[in-house]
Amino acid sequence: MPSLRRPVGVPAPAARADASRNRELLLDTARRLVAEVGVEALSMDVLAAQAGLGKGTVFRRFGSRAGLFTALLDASEKDFQREFMSGPPPLGPGADPVDRLVAFGRRRLEFAQTQGDLLRAAAGDPHRDPPGPAALGRLHLRILLAAAGVRGDLEVLAFSLHATLEMPLWERAGGATALSTRRLQDGWADLVHRVVGR
Repeated sequence: MPSLRRPVGVPAPAARADASRNRELLLDTARRLVAEVGVEALSMDVLAAQAGLGKGTVFRRFGSRAGLFTALLDASEKDFQREFMSGPPPLGPGADPVDRLVAFGRRRLEFAQTQGDLLRAAAGDPHRDPPGPAALGRLHLRILLAAAGVRGDLEVLAFSLHATLEMPLWERAGGATALSTRRLQDGWADLVHRVVGR
């Protein structure tokens, strides 16, 4: 007869459900606070107080302030991935590969501009896995470069192109104060056309 006892170390279903509810409550509260007071003003203490939970719960869910911002970015990154993988053209399938390359960079630069504060705040998270979204973006670029008839080491080329879209590079260039998002987007389009020989 099978044992009805829960294995040692396996939390009760209610505990898992509570943890999941607490995580969603904290993320919803954090989103509201970021909209109201901005990233810089959001601390773990403020989040815990606003959510009505203990500070220990906040740290158990996210590990650190940077971990919290990584979690907040996760949904936005997934939305962006859905856009270029299955959204409408020219970013999504169905458009010329060069048009899709241009659209990818334009949209990513817009993403970096709107999510810049979160991207910077999440950069200090030691558990952040930027290779995940970055690897998918580079693979997407590599596929589009091949479809556009570009030859050579497409893996390195995709890596180099993707690097121009990353937030740290943009920040070193002075961000929106030195180069507007529009100029960066137009520069991306020019770069793509030069790479593909158009």
